[in-house]
Amino acid sequence: MIPEEILRRRTFAIISHPDAGKTTLTEKLLLFGGAINTAGAVKSNKITKAATSDFLEIEKQRGISVATSVMGFEYAGHKVNILDTPGHKDFAEDTYRTLSAVDSVILVVDCVKGVEEQTRRLMEVCRMRNTPVIVFINKMDREGRDPYELLDELERELNIHVRPLSWPIGIGSTFKGVYNIYDKELRLFTPNKTKRSENIVAVGDITDSAVDDFIGTKPAETLREDVAFLEEYYEDFNLELYQEGYLAPVFFGSAIYNFGVGELLDTFVKVAPAPQPTEASQREVRPEENAFSGFIFKIHANLDPNHRDRIAFCRICSGKFERNKLYYHTRLDKKVRFSSPTSFMANEKSLLEEAWPGDVVGLYDSGYFKIGDTLTEGEVLQYKGIPSFSPEIFREVVNKDPFKTKQLEKGIRQLTDEGVAQLFLQQPGSRKIIGTVGELQFDVIKFRLLQEYGATCDLYSLNYHKACWITSDDKDILSRFISLKGSQIAYDKDENPVFFADTAWTLRSVQEHYPAIKFHLTSDFKFDAVK
Repeated sequence: MIPEEILRRRTFAIISHPDAGKTTLTEKLLLFGGAINTAGAVKSNKITKAATSDFLEIEKQRGISVATSVMGFEYAGHKVNILDTPGHKDFAEDTYRTLSAVDSVILVVDCVKGVEEQTRRLMEVCRMRNTPVIVFINKMDREGRDPYELLDELERELNIHVRPLSWPIGIGSTFKGVYNIYDKELRLFTPNKTKRSENIVAVGDITDSAVDDFIGTKPAETLREDVAFLEEYYEDFNLELYQEGYLAPVFFGSAIYNFGVGELLDTFVKVAPAPQPTEASQREVRPEENAFSGFIFKIHANLDPNHRDRIAFCRICSGKFERNKLYYHTRLDKKVRFSSPTSFMANEKSLLEEAWPGDVVGLYDSGYFKIGDTLTEGEVLQYKGIPSFSPEIFREVVNKDPFKTKQLEKGIRQLTDEGVAQLFLQQPGSRKIIGTVGELQFDVIKFRLLQEYGATCDLYSLNYHKACWITSDDKDILSRFISLKGSQIAYDKDENPVFFADTAWTLRSVQEHYPAIKFHLTSDFKFDAVK
């Protein structure tokens, strides 16, 4: 039973630069998958009971809301799991963590703007993990750039080979549809922003004169010339190279008008990889193993403000997850049971009895979990690849209401457990320092502290260049360094020492004077030491 369930899973993330159309494409995939009947259902579910319009403005910058950031539906015999990612660069770390929980990625590119800054950053992470990528060039209904120019830019800027599997018929005012090169079908769509278009014409052979009748003689001739050139210039699509992360299939369309989304989804479920093996510190874990295991890659508190709940999102890596079964929490070294695990179908949560590798399960959390935690049936495992990154902006937390000290402490702890930011404690006096990679996170923190915990605080800027985790094979040298640099030392939530460098020169200087100490840019001390 396990192999069949694994093979039909497709778990992927949708990534893009802000405003490239990621949320729209997500909705249209749900629309084509039958998970929703009308576009707008995802956007309208922005936790309206949980927050005011101010918080919604912040959420809009993150794409669709965190409440609907994991969505699943059945399509063509497959269980499709979509993990949405924040588009805003200030939440890049949240995106990195999400990419650790998927088997492939759809990258959305704006045909008007082409490859943008965040597109490059996201693709770097995909390349690091050899994650298979499909590119969807969006907004072809607008007067954008030449498709050939976009293909060249993708290869040049993203350092990956591309292979068009669909081709646009015109662009902007002349855009009439797409030709699916992979399935050799011409499909024309009637624009409809809210419902799935049923007015589809499929023509198997573009040499057929019927194509001229549908799109006109000149566009038909141009299409034939383009397809002939593509078939000659680009090598045949190689499934193995795509699944190894070296070749990116490219599709063209307009998500808002439903152009090209059907072709993308149909081809995706055929070519995208099923759940893959996952690397743990101890060994590689294969999805078809009988024993359950999984890891926490996302935590979110107060999805329901009436219950002050926390949900931990668990990616299943092997075996079968079952409700009410005891599992082993490897970090806490204790058994835990989940009576109300949830699955996510579009914008609704529902109780689940079982789940399989590739699925994402929502686990109600009373404070047991941190990002990166591993669950098993008894084996001691720790999944890798979910590090915290060195922050770039630092603020000291100052309580504005002494009567709400406990609420502030709880709020800061829970929000940083979610990965919204990183918390460092500095002595004497348990001075709290929050580190982030972007300014927007501080707005989110202050708003949520007030709305969800009733706590108010000021966040004072600190002039630090970098915070680096420090380790050494010589414990005496590390202890002396910590003692000498006490005013620049703090500890993260796991009590690992962190060095705060006020300038790049300071960091280089201490590295030269203390060669026995390693300075790390991520909390995963096995790699990525500062060069």
